Amino acid sequence: MSAFSDLINSNKPVLVDFSAEWCGPCKMMKPILEELKADLGDKATIVKVDVDKNPSAAKAYKIQGVPTLIVFKHGKVMWRQSGVVQANQLQSVISKYL
Repeated sequence: MSAFSDLINSNKPVLVDFSAEWCGPCKMMKPILEELKADLGDKATIVKVDVDKNPSAAKAYKIQGVPTLIVFKHGKVMWRQSGVVQANQLQSVISKYL
């Protein structure tokens, strides 16, 4: 958890995708996040957290369903949404915090 804490305390926005292997909508997020990463480059960090392998992180952020996407900056939750979110919407959310 300490590495995760260091990561989300970054100066640049960090998009965390809380997901699970068995989740169909989570699989739909993979190409969307890859497109977003290609567009943003190193302006933002994108991380995937498997809720089954990291239950403490899921519990800490009260993840009820997957996928849940959270944008952190300086350790604070800036934006949060559950479900599949398109790349252009994610990009506009993240650009607010660049």
